[in-house]
Amino acid sequence: MEAIGGLFGIFIMLVVAAFYFIPTVVALARKKENVVAIFILNLLLGWSFIGWVIALVWACTTKPESLEA
Repeated sequence: MEAIGGLFGIFIMLVVAAFYFIPTVVALARKKENVVAIFILNLLLGWSFIGWVIALVWACTTKPESLEA
């Protein structure tokens, strides 16, 4: 039975890691130019809720269109 508990623990850790790196996954899916920077911010400051939110907002932003006519 301890093996089941260990597998469950690994499963929970994988789910938590997947949630933790949502900003990076969003940046990859949106093909952002600065995926590496978003990943580094997510990795180093994602543990604080503020760092995680900043990385997510950065990953979700769009590049402003040029104002040139």
